[in-house]
Amino acid sequence: MRFRVLGPVTVAPRTPTAAKVRVVLAVLLVRANETVSTESLIDELWDNSPPRTAGTTLQVYISQLRRILLEGDPAAGAHGRQLLTLPPGYCLQVAQDDLDLTRFEALHRAGKAAYERGDFATASSLLQEALGLWSGVALSGIPHGYTLSAAAVRLEELRMTALEQRLTADLRLGRHKELTGELMALTSEHPLRETLHAHLMVALFRSDRQSDALKTFARIRRSLVDELGIEPGPGLRHLHERVLRSDPNLLWREPAAVAAPSIAPVVWLPPSLPDFVGREESIAAALRAFPDRTGRAAAPILVLGGRAGVGKTTLAVELARRAADVFPHGRVFLQLRGPQGMALEPDEVIAQVLHRLEQAPSAEGDAAAPTSTAGSGSEPPADRLQRLTRGRRMLLILDDVASEEQVRPLLAAVPGVFVLMTTRRTLAGLDGARHLVLDVLKPKEAQQLLEEIAGSRITDDPESALEIARLCGYLPLGLRVAGAGLAARPHWTAAALAQRLDGEGAGLAELVAGDLDVRASLLVGYREADPAHQWAFRLLALAPLPSFALWGAAALLNDTLPRTERVVDQLLQSYLLEVRQSAREYPLRYGYHRLLRALALELLDGDDPITVTAAVERLCTACLAVARHADAMLTPGRVPYEARYGTVVSDSFENVAQLVGATPVHWFQEEGPGLVDAVRRAHAAGLWPLTWQLAECLSGYFDARADWPEWSQTHSLALDAARRERNALAEAAILRSLGDLAWQQQRVRQAAMHYEDARSLFLAARDYGGAARCVIGLGDVQLSEGDPRSAAKTYADALGQCAQAGDERGRADALRGLAVVELQCGRAEESLQTFAAFAEAAEQLGDRRWIQFAHRTRAWILERAVDWSDPREPWSPQAVEARPGIWVVGSFDG
Repeated sequence: MRFRVLGPVTVAPRTPTAAKVRVVLAVLLVRANETVSTESLIDELWDNSPPRTAGTTLQVYISQLRRILLEGDPAAGAHGRQLLTLPPGYCLQVAQDDLDLTRFEALHRAGKAAYERGDFATASSLLQEALGLWSGVALSGIPHGYTLSAAAVRLEELRMTALEQRLTADLRLGRHKELTGELMALTSEHPLRETLHAHLMVALFRSDRQSDALKTFARIRRSLVDELGIEPGPGLRHLHERVLRSDPNLLWREPAAVAAPSIAPVVWLPPSLPDFVGREESIAAALRAFPDRTGRAAAPILVLGGRAGVGKTTLAVELARRAADVFPHGRVFLQLRGPQGMALEPDEVIAQVLHRLEQAPSAEGDAAAPTSTAGSGSEPPADRLQRLTRGRRMLLILDDVASEEQVRPLLAAVPGVFVLMTTRRTLAGLDGARHLVLDVLKPKEAQQLLEEIAGSRITDDPESALEIARLCGYLPLGLRVAGAGLAARPHWTAAALAQRLDGEGAGLAELVAGDLDVRASLLVGYREADPAHQWAFRLLALAPLPSFALWGAAALLNDTLPRTERVVDQLLQSYLLEVRQSAREYPLRYGYHRLLRALALELLDGDDPITVTAAVERLCTACLAVARHADAMLTPGRVPYEARYGTVVSDSFENVAQLVGATPVHWFQEEGPGLVDAVRRAHAAGLWPLTWQLAECLSGYFDARADWPEWSQTHSLALDAARRERNALAEAAILRSLGDLAWQQQRVRQAAMHYEDARSLFLAARDYGGAARCVIGLGDVQLSEGDPRSAAKTYADALGQCAQAGDERGRADALRGLAVVELQCGRAEESLQTFAAFAEAAEQLGDRRWIQFAHRTRAWILERAVDWSDPREPWSPQAVEARPGIWVVGSFDG
C-alpha cells in the first residue's frame, strides 16, 4: 500500500510533516478519485474562521503534496496516480491497490457477496483480509474538521460491520469454540454492542456453556438499563428465550448447498457495430474497473460519462462483448429513455429490468421461454428482482441515465450485480461508483472511422478526410452521419463535404442521415438544463475563441465571478462545456465542442439582438479593462491614447491586477487569441470605440511576439472603426502602430507614409507627444535606408519634442535611436554615453526589456575593440537593427 488512512495517515515513501498538509491529504484520500471542492478543504483546515489568504495557502499545500507524490513515483501520472486540478477543486487519482481504504472496501464487498451466495469460507477469508489492513484508529494523528470527523465515524462503523460479518461467517462454518475468546474480548471492549453479545451467546451455547450464554445476556441487559435506561432489542431477547429453552435449531449443522436461482443465463445486447475503431485506452481503463474472474471488483458501478454523440453506448456494448467470460450469468442492456427522449421513472426502470430477466434470452438475439415466477404475484418488483439476481455474476448496462434518483431504487435491488452506466451528466452522487469520462476520437481514429463508413472517397483524399474529422469535432456521431451522408451521395466528394461543413455556425444542417441527427442528439442535454443554464449556454458562445477564462464568462453573463463559476460548473457537469487546461500555472479556461458551439449560436439567433449586443459590449469592455492593465505592465510608460482623451471605458472588475497576475507575458500568451477574436466581435457588432481601443492595447503584445498577421488584421479593423467614429486621434494612433508594423516587415516606404499621415493628424489635434513618436518612427526608417546622418537629426528633433511634451517613454525611445546612430557612425564613446542615458531612462520607466537591451549592448561594445570607421566591421546597417526585442548586433541577440 502506498497510502494508508486505516490507522495513522501515511504515504510512502515520505509522509508530510506539516499537520495541515496531512489534513488535505487525508480529505483527498477519503474521497479518492472524486473532486473535492476548494471550499470543503478550506472548511476542513480552518473551520468557520479561514484567513484572508486561505485560497493561496491551500494552493501551497497542494503544491507540496504534488511534489511529495512525484518524489515517491516520478511516473505517478502514467500509473493513474496524480493530483489533478478539476473544477471546483482537486481530485487525487488513486489505484485500488495503492490505498488501504479502497482495498478494504473492495474486499468487504466481495466478502459480503460471497456470504450472500452461501460461500462462507470465502467470505470469512476475504473479510479477515480486509480487517487485516487496519493498523489503528482510522485517520489518527491529524486534526479533524467536520469532513474527517464524519469519515472517521463512518470508517469505524464500517470496520465493526465487517468484523461482525466475519464472525457470522465463522459461526456458520462451525468455528464457535475458536471464536469464544475473541468474542469475550470484543464484548468487553464494546459493552453496549448487541450483535457481538448475540454472537458470544451463540458460540457459548454451541460449546455446551448454556449458563455462560445466559450470563452474557444478563450482563448486557444490566449495562443497557444502567447506562441508557433501555431493554435489549427484540432480536437479543428472542435469542435469550431460545437459549433458555435449549432450542435445538441453535446448534450448528453442516450447511446445505445453496441452490442457485432458477434463471437462465441472460444475454440481451444491441447489435454490435462492425466499424468500431480505436478507444483502446478507454477500453483498458474500463476493463480494469470490471470484476475479475472471481467476481471481485474495485467498485460495483462504472459510470461512462461524456457529451452527446461521443460514443458512450457503442463503447458500453463493446465492453460487454469483450467481458463475456467475466459475467457467466448474463449481460443485459437497458435504454433508460422512452421513444420521445423522456427519462423513465424509477419504477419503470425496475419493471424493464424484470422484463429482460424474466424473458431470459439464452443467446444474443434468441429469446427463450419466460422463466417461471411462481408465487411472485404479490411479491414487490424490487424484491423479485433481488431474488432473481442473488448470487449471479451479471452485467447490467443502463444507457443514458438522466439522474441519480432514476437508478437508486434499482441499485438497491441488485447489490450483487455489476452496473455499467452511460450518462450525459456527471452522476457525482452515486456512492461507490468509478467514473470514466469519454472524450472525442483522436484524429487518426476519426479518419479511420470515416474510411470504414465512406470507403474509397475518403481513402483517396486523406487531407479532406482529416478536415471533415476536424469540422465534426472528432465526435463519433458526427463522423458517422458525415460518412453515411457521403456514402449515400455518389456525386459528392470529400472536399465538397468539408466545404459544406466549414464556417462558424455551419455543420449541424449537414449532419443528418435518416434518423441520425446530430442536432437532435445535442439538444437533449440542452433541454434538460434549467432555463438559466440554457441562457448561459447560448450566451457564452459569444466568448472569444479558442477558449475563455472565468472573468470573460462573468462579463457576458453580467454576474459576479463566484456565481458565474457555479453556472459554468453546472454546464461542465452536463458536458455542455469543457475544461481547456492551460499548460502553465494559470487559471482554468473553458470552451465548447465545435458542434455544441454551433448549436448555441444557432439557438442564440432567436434571442433579442439588443440583449446579445449588450453582452458583446460587456465582454469587450472587460477585455479592454484587463488588457490595458497587462499592457501597462508589459510596456511601462506607454499610455494608451484613449486614456489621454477621456474615452476610457471603466474597469469591469475591481481585481483586474489579480486577474492578470505578475506575468503579463504569460497572460497575453493565454488571452491573446481571445483578445484578437474580441476585436473582430466588437467590429462586427459596430462597437467602434471598443474595436480600436482593444487593438491599440494589443500593439505592444504583437510587437513583442512579432505576430504580424494578427497585428495587421486587428489594426485594419481598428482603422476602419476609428474612421467610422470620425475619431482623428484614434486614427492617428492606429496609423502610427501600422507604421511600426510596416517597419518591422521592412516595408519602409509604407511605414514612412503611415508615420507621416499619423503625424499630421496628431499635430492637427495638438498632440505633440504623439507627433514626436511618429518622428521617431521616421528616424527608424531613415536608419534602415542607410542614412544615419538624416536619422540623427530626426532623432534629435524627436528628443526635443518629447521633452517639451513630457513624454518620458518617447524621450527614451529617441535616445535609443541616437545611440544606434552613433554606433553606426563609429563614435563608440558617444554611443556608450547615450546608451547609458537610455538605460537610465528605461530604469525610470521600469521597462525590463529596454534595460536589458541597453546594458547588453553597452557590454557588447566594450567587449569589441574594432575600427568603427571600417565598413567591413559588423556595425554596418545590415548587421545593426534598430528596435529592442528583435535587435541583432553582430552575433548578439538583443
